[in-house]
Amino acid sequence: MANILIVGANQGIGYYLVERLLALGNTVTVLDLETHAVEILKEKYPAQVLPIVADARDLQSIERGVHQAIDQFGEIDIAIHNACLCTFESEHDTGYDVYQDVMDVNFFGALRLVKTVLPHMRQAKKGRILLTSSGVGVTGFANISPYAASKGALESLAKCLQIENEEYGISFHLFHPPLTNTKSASGIPVPKELKADAKTVGYGLADHIGSKKFVICPSASQAIQMKFSYRHPLFVGKMMTNATKRALKFEKDARSK
Repeated sequence: MANILIVGANQGIGYYLVERLLALGNTVTVLDLETHAVEILKEKYPAQVLPIVADARDLQSIERGVHQAIDQFGEIDIAIHNACLCTFESEHDTGYDVYQDVMDVNFFGALRLVKTVLPHMRQAKKGRILLTSSGVGVTGFANISPYAASKGALESLAKCLQIENEEYGISFHLFHPPLTNTKSASGIPVPKELKADAKTVGYGLADHIGSKKFVICPSASQAIQMKFSYRHPLFVGKMMTNATKRALKFEKDARSK
């Protein structure tokens, strides 16, 4: 069993990831702006879960959370950045401040966690760090460039730090969930019927958390999709954008009848 710390897990995929990890016998520390859902899990797993109010944008709160996790459960075996901010406007309607806010949570939030836990893992000569990415960070998608850019930055960060930290016995990985029916993805103009179930995705990622693969997916079908996306990124991005437009038009036409 492992001692796991997750930033961003009070709802959506992260919540179900925690629920499954606890059921498998792991200890889990959750850092999030809100922890009410995790507090309920603590009633069932009082000795296994530690909810801590923290902000991915605030280095000091991340550092405090990491130190509390170590004090409670010992050295961290696995650290996961899952905090997410997503906006849904075109570049023309998106100011610099929005790009900065999204990067602050998604990219720099991950970097804050990484730079906080790495010294402990290097001393222990072991550890795994997982960053939650997204298919759009590989392929692109219309009207979501701040989010997609932040995820693309995470892709490069994980590759660089994997190379730098191999000698310490530390590995980096990317979580790649499919488009999922969550609050953060609610503004993506895709019908709910075409989005994956958050519980299924969270459980799938938990079950594969020990994978040696650099890209970790919750299912075999998602792994195949990501392989194709990495090979043909712009083609997939355009295809998904056009398919979304057609689905929305079909839905609008059906409602007007």
